[in-house]
Amino acid sequence: MKKIINNPSDFVEESIAGLIKSHPDVYALAKDNNRVVTRSSKASNKVGIVTGGGSGHLPVFTGYIGKGFLDACAIGSVFASPSVDQMVSAIKNADNGNGVLCVIGNYGGDVMNFEMACEMVEADGVKTKKIIVADDIASASEEEKSKRRGIAGMIFIFKIAGAKAESGASLDEVFNTANEANENIRTLGVALSPCILPEAGKPTFEINDDEIEIGMGIHGEPGIKREKLKSANDLVDDLYERIIKDSKLKSGDNIAVMVNSLGATPLEELYIVSKKLNENLEKSNIKNNKTYVGRYATSMEMAGMSITTLKLNDNLKEMLLSDSHCPFWSN
Repeated sequence: MKKIINNPSDFVEESIAGLIKSHPDVYALAKDNNRVVTRSSKASNKVGIVTGGGSGHLPVFTGYIGKGFLDACAIGSVFASPSVDQMVSAIKNADNGNGVLCVIGNYGGDVMNFEMACEMVEADGVKTKKIIVADDIASASEEEKSKRRGIAGMIFIFKIAGAKAESGASLDEVFNTANEANENIRTLGVALSPCILPEAGKPTFEINDDEIEIGMGIHGEPGIKREKLKSANDLVDDLYERIIKDSKLKSGDNIAVMVNSLGATPLEELYIVSKKLNENLEKSNIKNNKTYVGRYATSMEMAGMSITTLKLNDNLKEMLLSDSHCPFWSN
């Protein structure tokens, strides 16, 4: 293992501290919990937006706190769910008296702990609603969409829900808009290499140098097929065909797309993917309103990338493209 770290057991706390010291105008540590990050200046008179999940995926989850995004985030150990107490703290720190929407990746521990946390804060008078993001088309069939994992598509939900909340919308209105986005997001990725968890000190899985795995999860969960490495164009064609089939996108539809590095894949390679992806969209007469290219949802130093599509209507487009203040997002 070669990492620029100190004691592996201090990895999460030190990375949180560095994030806050680097962007003190955006992030602050919650006073009641050292694994909860909030906005540096608490918002008022708006629905709170909260998430939570394991470390090792920056900018997800903590990075997307800010105006027009999240109000608070509960942070677990690397690839591990935050505790119920951490989630309770995040919800209460995000509450402005108008209710809180919890945006949750579809992982068992995260869902279970958020459900318990919501029950606890509801008993204290805080109204909540939950959106469970399930955009990974490799992890379950279309008929069992509710079982799909939440991956890079979560960021689109953070942005849209955050923007709707900033507009002064009610909790029900924010939930409905976020849910509409959730129904129209699809993601599929490919892994080229494993990653190493700091406290484990060994790769999360094994893959040959000449192999790739289509649909592998961001924790190393099995994908849908392992095959030989192929050209970027052939790989994009494969992912594109699967996403279009699952999403039922058609000529004339308006979308936004995200080309996301899983950690180690450089921007130059992502832009090669983006080139081919946009060419395919043009051939299909699908209008791409915005392309996002970069590291949005990572898996430590895993090499690989994912493609996400979001079908837009006027409301979703307005929320996606609205102003926000976050170090990891630019319109």
